[in-house]
Parts: sequence; structure tokens; C-alpha cells
Amino acid sequence: MVSGMQAQSHAFDFQPFRIPPEADALRHEVREFLSQALASFTAVQRAHSWSAFDAEFSRSLAERGWIGVTWPRRYGGHERSVIERYVLIEELLAAGAPVGAHWIADRQSGPLLLRYGSETQRMSHLPPVTRGEMFFCIGMSEPGSGSDLASLKTSAVKTSDGWRIRGQKLWTTHAHRAHRMIALVRTSSADNRHEGLSQFLIDLSLPGIAIRPIADLVGDEHLNEVFFDDVHVGEDALIGTEGRGWKQVTAELALERSGPERYLSSFHLFYRLVEAAGPHPPEPLLGLLGRIAAEVWTLRQMSLSVAGQLSLGRDPALEAAIVKDLGNTFEQQLPRLVQAMAGADIDLVSSGALNEVLGFLLQVSPSFSLRGGTREILRGIVARGLGLR
Repeated sequence: MVSGMQAQSHAFDFQPFRIPPEADALRHEVREFLSQALASFTAVQRAHSWSAFDAEFSRSLAERGWIGVTWPRRYGGHERSVIERYVLIEELLAAGAPVGAHWIADRQSGPLLLRYGSETQRMSHLPPVTRGEMFFCIGMSEPGSGSDLASLKTSAVKTSDGWRIRGQKLWTTHAHRAHRMIALVRTSSADNRHEGLSQFLIDLSLPGIAIRPIADLVGDEHLNEVFFDDVHVGEDALIGTEGRGWKQVTAELALERSGPERYLSSFHLFYRLVEAAGPHPPEPLLGLLGRIAAEVWTLRQMSLSVAGQLSLGRDPALEAAIVKDLGNTFEQQLPRLVQAMAGADIDLVSSGALNEVLGFLLQVSPSFSLRGGTREILRGIVARGLGLR
């Protein structure tokens, strides 16, 4: 039985990838900029990282050509390599830069439009994104349809001059600050629930749209519920092909799952831990520091390997799912590991910045494994990819 299972499995591939010189040159440029731009940021502000919304900061990145860096120039992009973008994102996240305003458009909405959108959609939306003037949110999850995305109920009905959308989206990041949403909705019924789904590009200022922020444990309001009450959109709002939304959205989700954001969400805590430990930490703390450093190094090599495959035009969906699962596990465990050291080996009272960051991350880190697909969904993807189910 084991040999038969092995015969059907598909091996994953994490080949080492070396960062080219031009990407390293960009790294130094980004570090120099961030050393000045983030000089006044507190430790907790830096710990917010890619969830923090700062439109002014996003525009400052746009002025330097750091939004849409891989996109074609005719859409406002800069035609740099996938690896250069990886290095840029790595530096922004490691420093705790507030990239949440442009994050979704840059990471997945823009690439989705490049792949499936019409020329009109690209020309009207991508240039303002690269200028830091237009922000996107994602309309996927719904009440009762969280990880089971294909069971969604929001619908779009064809009219003589477009579509009418009715339903609700939930946990929509920065919807109350975004200009556009790419929403997955049902446009027809089908025996196979993955069929009959379509994606729409929706202007969030349209009549009939109500957005209500949801406060989290630390008082932030970056998640939202969004209601559509017979919202009329034109025929040009449909992205790609009607009924092919499931294929399109899975390609979009693949863009979420392998980047450095999948293991760096708690990274600033490690930085503060090293700072508090000093040059001669006690043996248990030294062991913890070594363990964390080894895991960060390993996850970075795996994530970078995926980026290398993407740069070669490959589709490392299996490897991306593995990186996200392992990365989320690491960044969720890190605050608890540090907490376990408090008292005997770490003086949190005198280490104010460490204490503040730890308190913040203990509250928000449980959500890390929900973003971009739950752990259970990811492990199902991995199991299928390895021929185990």
C-alpha cells in the first residue's frame, strides 16, 4: 500500500535560489529609505506591519516606483523582476512598514487584472494603483462561507445593461478605506458548486453598498462586513469569463500564500527579543534565540525558492501552501514561546518595547492562520498535491 501511494504522489521542490546583484542593490536603497521614514515609529506600530493602513506612506513608495514594480510600463509599472519585488517586500515587512493601504492591490488585485481583466479595466485601474491613489479590497468570505468559499450566496443577476448584485461579504480587509473591491459572486446555479461563480470589479462608492467596520481585540478596525442591496454595475464590471470565477480566484489565492508576509508577521518581536537579551543571555534564552533564528532562516529559504520558481514562470502551488502552513504556525507560536520565557529569563518590566509588542501579538496572532486559507484547507491542498487523498 505504501509503495502504491508513493507512486501516485507528487514530490515538492524547494531548490535553493540565489538573489541576483540587482536585487541586493535595491535592498540597500530600501533600507536607507526606511531608516528615515520609520524613525519615529513605535515598537507596536512596527509590529502592525502589513495590516497597517497609511495612504501617505504608500504614496511615498509610489513616488519611488515601489508599487507595481513587476507590472508593464504601459500600466504604470516598472518591469522589474519577481525577485526584486520579493526583496522589496521582505525589507518593508522586516522593518515594520505600514504597507496595508496598497498591499492588496499590489499583491493580488493588480496581477489578477493583468491576467484576466480587460484592457479597459487595466488602463483605468492599474496606473492609479501604481501612483498610490487607488486601493483595493477582496470580497470573498461570507457569513457561513468562510473556508468553504464555494458555498457563497452573494449573487449577480444579469440585466439589460449590466448586473445587479445582492448579498453580503465578511472579514473584508480595509473595505471602509478602499476604492474598489474584486468580489466573487454566484451568477448561475450549477450541480457543481465550483461552477457558476464569477468575479466583478466593484466601485465601492456605488449606491446600495453599506460598509460596517468590525473592531478586533486591540481596538483596530481593519476588518469589515459589506452589504450589497441591488447594486447595479455595468457589463464592463465582469472580470474575465462569466462562470470561470473559481479558476480565477484560486489563481488569485496562490499569490497570497508564499511571500515573506507568511512568516514575518511576528518578526518584530524577535528583533525586540534580541535587543532585550543583550550580549550575554542566559542559556535557555540563548537556545530560544537559536531556535527562532533557525526557523526564520529555513522559512526564508523555502519562500525564496517559491519566488525563484515564479520568476521562471512555474506554478509552485503545492510549495506555496506548505510555506504558508509552516510560516503561519511559526508566527503564531513565536509570541507564546517568548511569553513562556518571561520572568526567569526575560525581564518584561524593564523591556518596555518587548512587553508592548508581545502583548499586541498575543492578541492578534490567532488570526494569522485564517488569512489566505485556513490551516485545514492548506493541508488538504498539500495532501492532494502529494497524492495522499
